[in-house]
Amino acid sequence: MELAYIPSPSSGVLYLGPVPLRGYAFCIIIGVFVAVWLGNKRWVARGGRAGTVADIAVWAVPFGLVGGRLYHVITDYQLYFSEGRDWVDAFKIWEGGLGIWGAIAFGALGAWIGCRRRGVPLPAYADAVAPGIALAQAIGRWGNWFNQELYGRSTDVPWAVEITSSADGRVPGTYHPTFLYESLWCVGVALLVIWADRRFKLGHGRAFALYVAAYCAGRFWIEYMRVDEAHEILGLRLNNWTSIVVFLLAVLYIVLSARKRPGREDVVEPGASDGEAASAAEADSADAADDKDEKDARDEKDAAEASDGEQEADGAGQESKDGAGSAKKS
Repeated sequence: MELAYIPSPSSGVLYLGPVPLRGYAFCIIIGVFVAVWLGNKRWVARGGRAGTVADIAVWAVPFGLVGGRLYHVITDYQLYFSEGRDWVDAFKIWEGGLGIWGAIAFGALGAWIGCRRRGVPLPAYADAVAPGIALAQAIGRWGNWFNQELYGRSTDVPWAVEITSSADGRVPGTYHPTFLYESLWCVGVALLVIWADRRFKLGHGRAFALYVAAYCAGRFWIEYMRVDEAHEILGLRLNNWTSIVVFLLAVLYIVLSARKRPGREDVVEPGASDGEAASAAEADSADAADDKDEKDARDEKDAAEASDGEQEADGAGQESKDGAGSAKKS
């Protein structure tokens, strides 16, 4: 008997008139905005210009979405190209299905193009946006809740998620909410990267590599709990093997990078400091000019008041002289 569970939405789509508003898409969009917002704050704190992160994200986000979808379709091709399936569904990204491995790989390619165009180093950019990407994943995973997908084994724990849909082979019941586990894990990864970056001054891509390694560690055990159909190699799901390989590569990069290029970049965006200094100098110059104008205005006012005072004094003296002359005549 279940005393408590996480209910699933009856539908992952709300209609605003004829316009469908899909929960999965909303989660992705909100995650992107959070990643750009946090990445921009971190980039500016490192000496970059405000707005650079968003400009590069214009390249990284579309590439990431395409890469994520390609990875999912290729690794789960049976969902779209087996008998009785419609290959057109492969383009219906709003129905769910983004592989994080493809999203990061293609997103990095898009970010590299954007960084080249802005003249900034990709590793420094990656370090700045790493925690934001983790938070974007944490938010995006709730899209799986809207679609009632990617849950774990059957369970009666109080935080189990209730699956009510029977489409695509689902069996209604309560299951481990792996979407929730991964969402919370990604929040922890973001906090870990922020702390480690402040504590150890990570640079040259090491903050991003830490994010990758920490995410892979969590994805391994979460993936092991899932019951959706997946390809297996030697008894492990494909994404488990991917997690292991990418984790080892990330740790290797951290070690080698720390030996070869210790510390953090002194300059992350050439010209940003000069531009800020010039802006500050212009602001100081404008303030000085304003102060001078105010001083001149005050001096003119004081001079005018002094002149009026002298004229009044001269008038009073003349009146006194005239009065004295009249008295003498009389």
